[in-house]
Amino acid sequence: MEFKDYYEIMGVKRDATQDEIKRAYRKLARKYHPDVSKEADAEARFKEVGEAYEVLKDPEKRAAYDQLGANWKAGQDFRPPPDWDQGFEFHGGGFTGADAEQFSDFFESLFGRAGYTRGYGGRSQREFHMRGEDTHARVIIDLEDAYRGATRTLTLKHSELGPDGRPQIKERTLNVRIPKGVRQGQHIRLAGQGGAGIGKGGAGDLYLEVEFRDHPIYKVEGKDVFLDLPVAPWEAALGATVKVPTPSGTVDLKIPPNSSSGRKLRLKGRGIPAKQPGDLYVVLQIALPKADTDAAKQAYDDFKRGLDFNPRAGLGV
Repeated sequence: MEFKDYYEIMGVKRDATQDEIKRAYRKLARKYHPDVSKEADAEARFKEVGEAYEVLKDPEKRAAYDQLGANWKAGQDFRPPPDWDQGFEFHGGGFTGADAEQFSDFFESLFGRAGYTRGYGGRSQREFHMRGEDTHARVIIDLEDAYRGATRTLTLKHSELGPDGRPQIKERTLNVRIPKGVRQGQHIRLAGQGGAGIGKGGAGDLYLEVEFRDHPIYKVEGKDVFLDLPVAPWEAALGATVKVPTPSGTVDLKIPPNSSSGRKLRLKGRGIPAKQPGDLYVVLQIALPKADTDAAKQAYDDFKRGLDFNPRAGLGV
């Protein structure tokens, strides 16, 4: 996927005011409008300019885009960092007349999630003038927080237009209770923590989209948790009872005899807590001792002589 330099597309500097961006868009839109332009690539350029304007005209999207930094060049291979927008607060007004389906994969990778393109309550400033807008942000928590529940201090960022017409980053800090059993992709609603209301209208709500921080030993799929467990060859062959770490504490696991690498053993109810909790799956991975001493080499040689075993027998060789 190619990086798009929206400032370069619009022909403006990175510190351009919103009025300068608007004037540049009007000029380019007239130049490349397919109904009047004689340029061979007018339609493609018109869509590209529209996409750039959709980001740069919105102080929140523009400020988030600017967080990627100025070191990227147009056309470079690009993958957004997984936490590039963590804690950045977006309002729910949605797009203003643009056809987002026509935008590039680059735009989709940054702003394609539903929360960025439409309000959770379906309200916009044009439709609802009293109650404040709902806002949303993405937060990353530890897997263990979902098992035990936690209270976390989160710093959220949002953008406001300053006196000079340029977006300015503002921060606020909230103490947020992470409920036990929260799942990846779930939204935590904080009533009254969204945009300020107008007049006597109440504030909107803040929705936090939860993601789990990458864990060094666990993988999560829905409510289920997976752990690759190294076992010795004799434990897999003869069976054994071993200690296994889980996010809720260490448990004893019985390994059946003649277990093979890749075998899944289920610990029922040890996944993400819920009314119907998920399961924890232990995936056996046979770990071989190194043959780095004379004694180890002799043990392997005795092992080979003592067993009539061809691991490639199923291949016909």
